[in-house]
Amino acid sequence: MKIARVRARAVDLALERPVETAAGVMRTAPIVLVDVETTEGITGSGYLRTYTAVALEPLARLVENVGELIAGAAAEPAAVAATLTAHFRLLGAQGLTGMAAAGIDMALWDAAAKARELPLAALLGGEPRPIPAYASLRSMRPASAAAEAEELLALGFRGLKVKVAGGAELETIRSVRAVAGDGIDLMVDYNQSLSVDEALARARALDDEGLHWIEEPTRGDDFAGHARIAAAARTPVQLGESFWGVPDLEKSIAAGASDHVTLDAMKIGGVTGWLRAAALADDAGLPASSHTFPELSVHLLAVTPTCHRLEYLDHARPLLAEPIRIVDGHAVPPERPGSGLEWRL
Repeated sequence: MKIARVRARAVDLALERPVETAAGVMRTAPIVLVDVETTEGITGSGYLRTYTAVALEPLARLVENVGELIAGAAAEPAAVAATLTAHFRLLGAQGLTGMAAAGIDMALWDAAAKARELPLAALLGGEPRPIPAYASLRSMRPASAAAEAEELLALGFRGLKVKVAGGAELETIRSVRAVAGDGIDLMVDYNQSLSVDEALARARALDDEGLHWIEEPTRGDDFAGHARIAAAARTPVQLGESFWGVPDLEKSIAAGASDHVTLDAMKIGGVTGWLRAAALADDAGLPASSHTFPELSVHLLAVTPTCHRLEYLDHARPLLAEPIRIVDGHAVPPERPGSGLEWRL
């Protein structure tokens, strides 16, 4: 099976409910749909998120440019990953370059699973199964976060995450806790908004709140700073969604930067990068959760030895013929071959 063509489509999807973060409000979800067409008539799919519409068209164009480099090559994910790593060695695999390669990798693995008529998790040596999920709230303000938490708890979630800002988080945390009760794991995410000193002070203030983890309190690439925070806080520290590839995870582990790890299928290097990262997390004893991309993550967590939780934040839902299902607080993989991605467009 060889690569015939790589297609990319840019979609700036309006969100029904904006996502509030310490870095600002996201009102749209800029998404690049990636399709790898093969000579066998099988098409594999994946998608990428740019967070800002400014990068949407450049990324879509880059994906198709990268596709021209590999047209005619065997549709083997590991071989293509090696080819692209070598091609971009001098430029580097961070940013849009890494994202483009990851999107193609996702689509190639989907095509490989479809060719063998297996769900992706089964192709990777695992068993497709429901994965414990937590819901990531879109609201930060106390009243709206509490109201949203009630909606999500009705779906059976046993874990909730709320985004917070330094100095204003206690009211939000306590409002959500009042709705959720003590039996629900509650996490907070600062979206890298604090200095290390501020994060140390906020962690001390939160240590009595019974939180499951504190996520990205400071800059995502400040491994030494996160190590200081993790050493000082009684509450576990979560880090990882901002890692650019496996080397960043290696640096984080070496520094002792966090107690948990979050893997982002796009930034970690697609499916190929995730598998390498999951092995490192296992060696380090780090519980591994996912960052968005729930449709792909439900397969990848099924083969992750330290699988902890899937993050449920379904940005791409309106674009999908079969969005991820949540049953009793678990993400349920589709039964058809591949990763389950099929566009409604």
